[in-house]
Amino acid sequence: MCTVSFIPGSQSVLIAHSRDEKSTRGRAFPPRLYELNGTRLLFPRDTTAGGTWVALNDRGDAAALLNGAYHNHIPAPPYRKSRGIVFLDIFSAPDPVQHFQQLDLAGIEPFTLVIWSRETLYDCRWDGTEKHLNRPDPAKPHIWASVTLYNKTIYAKRERWFNQWLQQQPALAPDTLLNFHLNAGEGDPETDLKMNLDDELFTVSITVMQLGSGKGAMEYLDTRDDHRSLLELPISQPAVLVP
Repeated sequence: MCTVSFIPGSQSVLIAHSRDEKSTRGRAFPPRLYELNGTRLLFPRDTTAGGTWVALNDRGDAAALLNGAYHNHIPAPPYRKSRGIVFLDIFSAPDPVQHFQQLDLAGIEPFTLVIWSRETLYDCRWDGTEKHLNRPDPAKPHIWASVTLYNKTIYAKRERWFNQWLQQQPALAPDTLLNFHLNAGEGDPETDLKMNLDDELFTVSITVMQLGSGKGAMEYLDTRDDHRSLLELPISQPAVLVP
């Protein structure tokens, strides 16, 4: 789980996620509607562990998961739960950010969870020992990359590509953001946004979520066969901002 971008707009927000995985991992189920803990959620599902890495719900929230927190950690399995299952535990709660703060994460591998909730952007990190809750400026675009796969040099390149791309866009829409995640780079498959490392580790899917105007939409591209799906979810329980 490797690259996430966030773009605010006057009427909606866009969040995109490029998932980089080993070729040996089973192909995920495409997005569909689920109900967990009384919340309707739209997400693709991992066939190996049963969790997910990106989701939106009928309250107008969205979230995306990346491996690692601040540094590339040394894996120490077995872990109590997969991060994708922990993602669903957090995101299906009435208040995902509050649940992240309260949840016991001992025995869980480090992760970063980008959450859009109650019109606020959160960067929630578990480093294996401590939780960190950050609030990036929701009025500005942002990009994240997994620290378990990309070093600071590669991340700096992606940030530069992102900023250059933003300057060239007269209008931002789901299709243009999807194209960025598909095409950004310098022609090096090992570092381009849509990456391929010796056919052993590569970008297996790209998901773009849009929230606004009373609905959420999720476009999902399986890059292995170029199959696309687009699903929408009415926002029937809009979140209320706390004064």
